[in-house]
Amino acid sequence: MLRGAAPHDKDYVITGVTEGFFVSAFPRAFKSGVKFPVYRMNIGGETREIAFARGETKSGVGYRGFDVSLSPDTTIEDDLYRRDTTMNAIALNLRGGEIIDPYNGKSDISAGIIRAVSPHFSDDPIRALRAARQAAQFGYAIAPDTIGLMTSCRGELPAEPGERFVKELTLALMCGKPSMFFVNLSRAGILDVSFPRVHALVGRPQPPEHHPEGDAFIHTMEAADRAARRTDRIEIRFAALAHDLGKALTPDEFLPRHPDHDARGLDALREWNREMTLPRLWRACASFAISEHMRAKKMTDPAKIAALVERLRTHPIGADGFETIMFADRGVMPAIAENLRGYIRAANSVKASDAPPELSGKALGDWLKNARAKAVGEII
Repeated sequence: MLRGAAPHDKDYVITGVTEGFFVSAFPRAFKSGVKFPVYRMNIGGETREIAFARGETKSGVGYRGFDVSLSPDTTIEDDLYRRDTTMNAIALNLRGGEIIDPYNGKSDISAGIIRAVSPHFSDDPIRALRAARQAAQFGYAIAPDTIGLMTSCRGELPAEPGERFVKELTLALMCGKPSMFFVNLSRAGILDVSFPRVHALVGRPQPPEHHPEGDAFIHTMEAADRAARRTDRIEIRFAALAHDLGKALTPDEFLPRHPDHDARGLDALREWNREMTLPRLWRACASFAISEHMRAKKMTDPAKIAALVERLRTHPIGADGFETIMFADRGVMPAIAENLRGYIRAANSVKASDAPPELSGKALGDWLKNARAKAVGEII
């Protein structure tokens, strides 16, 4: 509301009553949650979540290491104090309509600042990723003291479940400029314990004649942002982020060149998936991008181009996704990507029904492959 944007969801907090009183007043509300109760009920035609104002005391490690206290005496100000950043610590009183903003979240929104509500920010280490993601989402700057609190999360982050990292990565990749997420994690000194495969690209030199922008990390950040400007497909944005992972594994004696970084990139992607399980579609598109983005740029042989077109016919990355990867890599469209649609039309113009009627099985497959390569060759 303060930003003039439509809300994605509406959550409700109740103060001043016991859980028993609430249940007696709203017997149809559905309860979920074990450690603390959250109720779901229909409000305004949609299912909404209702929680009770609560306090938290850190008693262990990570996001489960909390003792939660529920009391009718807990105020909305108490409840907001336990939240992550000031922009998320604002409430609207439904009865009187006034904004409750004890931690100056409204002014931070106006100034475009992500700021921790309190030192308790670092009680849940994933909040460090959340602050970086919020900065990417809204184009805000992170306050210096909050960067310090993000840094203090470093010790507990490695023990967090992988799905929490993937959730924040998903939201970050959906941003208009995903690079801000990783750059802010790097500023806080926690990129290496959050996304080590991305951090490993920092400082890896590249041939300056091909990459005047600098090291492999800077190049990857630019590629991720270019992909975000061209497509909403999150799997393609991830593929752009992952396309040069192998450069982190190049033996030093080869630098600044990166021979075989496609094969090494597939190894790095497998390592990333072992650290946190990535969505299967992301992995499929990233694997294709890693394997083919360099090879395709050098293709001139009609048979090889026809084989690439055939792979794209059935692969989930699709022609549009692969075009985006090729553009994201350099900021310009290489010749093969510019002509890809024409190659696809040429290959698709050759049908199995065009083959001599006596052919079947492998012979038919070979005929189709050769005929499609010839059709692509005519376009070239």
